[in-house]
Amino acid sequence: MRVMKWSMIALAVSASTSQFAMASSQEESKGFFEDQSLNVLSRMLYMNRDFKNEVSTRQSYREEAGLGVRATYESGFTQGTVGVGADAFAFGSARFDGSAGRAGNGLFAQQDDGDLEHTQSKAGGAVKFRLSDTVLKYGNQVVASPVFSTDDSRLLPEVATGTLITSKEIKGLELSAGHFNAISSQTGMGDDGLDLTSADIVGATYQFTDNFVAGVAASDVEDHYKKKYINLNYTLPINEDQSLNFDFNGYDSQDQGQKLSGDVDNRIWSLAAAYAIGAHKFTLAHQRSTGDTGYVYGTDGNGTIFLANSIQYSDFNGQDERSWQARYDLNMKTYGVPGLSFMTRYVTGDNISTADGEAKEHEWDFETKYVMQSGPAKDLSFRVRSAFYRANSSYSDSTGNRDNNDFRFIVEYPLSIL
Repeated sequence: MRVMKWSMIALAVSASTSQFAMASSQEESKGFFEDQSLNVLSRMLYMNRDFKNEVSTRQSYREEAGLGVRATYESGFTQGTVGVGADAFAFGSARFDGSAGRAGNGLFAQQDDGDLEHTQSKAGGAVKFRLSDTVLKYGNQVVASPVFSTDDSRLLPEVATGTLITSKEIKGLELSAGHFNAISSQTGMGDDGLDLTSADIVGATYQFTDNFVAGVAASDVEDHYKKKYINLNYTLPINEDQSLNFDFNGYDSQDQGQKLSGDVDNRIWSLAAAYAIGAHKFTLAHQRSTGDTGYVYGTDGNGTIFLANSIQYSDFNGQDERSWQARYDLNMKTYGVPGLSFMTRYVTGDNISTADGEAKEHEWDFETKYVMQSGPAKDLSFRVRSAFYRANSSYSDSTGNRDNNDFRFIVEYPLSIL
């Protein structure tokens, strides 16, 4: 399937030279300062995890709270055949609550004495060049590839260091390639923190029709593993008020070199079907893992798991695991409350191979979010997330995925300055 898709993309490249007659992004450039932007995002996060049935020798409760502020500057491109620009960021966070005895949720780094850092900050930047509709960026950047993705689930995001090329020369086709030699953790203020030596990635996404898009990607993470990925996404419009969406994601992972992430031999895929009608959306998903290990990620970014059943706490990615999800979403705009939404989902997984025999796990999530629609606080959002996770003893002992209740309260305020 991957070979066929690459062949179709190559055919599109050779047969679509007429696309180049259109004005490119670089031709429409207004200038370095004329197209610049400066955005600030403030995020307050309170998070606790209450581990159930915990033995006295292990920490049974974690609680942290803090504020993260991130300022991101993006210049435009200079005019001419090759445009030049620069991006920069400054991130900072401050602790409101948390201590050595309640640490471990990943909001703040721990000091040598076990206490949490009171403040953290980091800054960086990148230079970028644009020729026609192709952009090369070198430096510090956030990345969202299915085989190399920086995580943003706490106060501050992971940040990768390297080179990324993105090309959109042909309508509907996006090609990318990158080389990265460092990635900082969400609490790491230096360039590295995830034991990355180097990672090479490639990817392609093609919009075949308005309703069908497909993508492939591959990565080579030195001395850890190699991955291949495929995505197929199709939406069937039924009428103005109804639609049916199918989303397939799949990975093939194999260890290599010094195997610094241990043995890796895994194939995992998920298929989700979502039926939307008015304010309601109903989703069913199935995910299946095969091979000698479960799916492994982290050195390539803690967001590198584009699968349907990777949810608030568990990823349901154990060895030989089979999992099912049922999800319901409600958008209250239809009922006269724009900005208010609800979500609940339940995922159960079984057939997990462990040294102690077959294991099982399940998780139930609830989420409520409200976004201010107007006024001085427009776009200010409030979100409550709750997860209730349980696993049998054989899985908890072998993976450390302990029974717990995970609660998060998140307030975000995005501000556009330029």
